Amino acid sequence: MLKTPIARGVALATLGATLAIPTMAQAAFFEDTKANLELRNFYFNRDFRQDGAAQSKQEEWAQGFLLRVESGYTEGTVGFGVDAIGLLGVKLDSGGGRYGNGSQLLPGDGDSAADDFSELGLTAKAKFSETVLKVGTMQFKNPAVANSDSRLLPALMQGANLVSKEIDGLTLDIGYANRNNQRASSDNEVMSLNGVTANNNNTRGIQMSAGAANQSDDFRFAGATYKFMDNLSGSYYYSKLEDLYKQSTFNLIHVLPIGEGQSLKTDLRYSRSKDDGSTNIDNKAFGAMVTYSLSGHSFGLGYQKMSGDTGFAYLGGNVDPYLVNFVQINDFANKDEKSWQARYDYNFAAMGIPGLTFMTRYITGDNFDRVTGADAGTEGKEWERNTDIAYTFQEGALKNLNVKWRNAASRNNYGNDLDENRLIVSYTIPLM
Repeated sequence: MLKTPIARGVALATLGATLAIPTMAQAAFFEDTKANLELRNFYFNRDFRQDGAAQSKQEEWAQGFLLRVESGYTEGTVGFGVDAIGLLGVKLDSGGGRYGNGSQLLPGDGDSAADDFSELGLTAKAKFSETVLKVGTMQFKNPAVANSDSRLLPALMQGANLVSKEIDGLTLDIGYANRNNQRASSDNEVMSLNGVTANNNNTRGIQMSAGAANQSDDFRFAGATYKFMDNLSGSYYYSKLEDLYKQSTFNLIHVLPIGEGQSLKTDLRYSRSKDDGSTNIDNKAFGAMVTYSLSGHSFGLGYQKMSGDTGFAYLGGNVDPYLVNFVQINDFANKDEKSWQARYDYNFAAMGIPGLTFMTRYITGDNFDRVTGADAGTEGKEWERNTDIAYTFQEGALKNLNVKWRNAASRNNYGNDLDENRLIVSYTIPLM
């Protein structure tokens, strides 16, 4: 996966420097090294329910192998290390008109899924005090960019990341990426903007300027998170996808203890997105999620509102947007859309069954324009229901084996109606 000269060169230079350091200085490098192998078995079924659907269903079953190695750091004022990730996906069942890129488990091989695919990523790293610099294969997770890990294999990027925690309570986070590696692909590709269609005709309202391409090889971000007190933290991130959009994101999280076993969590999010030269992007996105927890129960209410000339802007290629109503299938981020969420969680550890969890939620959105068909221009509406049940074995031969069933139904009056089931069985084996 190290196809960029800078990333490849830095990784090899760091590895060479590490090997040249005397054995005593390498002690922490080897002693602190961690490695594990995750076995992830994934079944995906998406059933299209709308009249005249081009495909009745998408169905795939695959086995994933995820090897992660994180070295320690060499001794000295500046410590050096190398991380590695090796990924392999193997088809167990697909084809017969059931393949489709919506499942995103396996890459395509003509009109069917490939038998397998694999990739290797290396990351050079250096640490000084409480500051860490990484260059190479990245898996970002912050309000500006979060690479998805909701399928067989995770999405990755090529770039760099500097994280500093020199000041107590303050985390500084600076990053750059020039290539995107989608979760059902072995290729590092230029980045793009999510939600843009070939004819500039979409419910998000985002359009490209005449002659402009939905491509960029320059994404960068800078952010800070500060913990004001034990139960209150805030963050600000600025990001830009060169020529396509620039964005400022604010987040405030507060947890109010109410009594024994009770709390009220408030999660407020606001993003301002603007054009960066080749689009018409103009969006304000506000989101709020309030969750009341009592013993093993959690009750949540969420609200999300889009305003401006377009819907929400974010990176395409399996990047998760930082929105309270981004759920299993939809993001409820169309132009002018308003959406509400009701959510319930229960942790069965409260009744003596540790490892068993349950979640269900319902999201409904409206107030946006339909853009296709005879009813174009009328109000668009959509809803989605999700249910997750998961269990992690706590003891015995199957200890730490996790089984999760994810069910979803999505309906709208402008596109696909679908029912979806995902069954994921995962087991992580510590190697070092």
